[in-house]
Amino acid sequence: MLKKFKNQKGFTLIEMMIVMLIISVLLIITIPNITKHNSNINEKGCQAFVKMVQAQVQAYEMEKKKMPTSVEDLVAADYLKEDAKGCPDGKTKVEIQADGKVVAVANTSE
Repeated sequence: MLKKFKNQKGFTLIEMMIVMLIISVLLIITIPNITKHNSNINEKGCQAFVKMVQAQVQAYEMEKKKMPTSVEDLVAADYLKEDAKGCPDGKTKVEIQADGKVVAVANTSE
């Protein structure tokens, strides 16, 4: 009966702990890098959203022959979705200036 257990192959506790150590080190290295790049990703997403809204302002102006006064005008005319009033990060909203330029401003309603 003891020979059956001695002939079976498997991982030892030390081998399993070494694998867990390697996985832990890899996680410790990668997680801070991911969180560091998160703000950069949000910034790029916001810049892309501002450019997209600027294009919609120009389309609205060409079709309606007037400048939209706010983002709500674009939403009402189906140029933007209802929930597309700010950047994807949720901390920044977009506004249309009098000259038709779209700018991102900090969301003060929170």
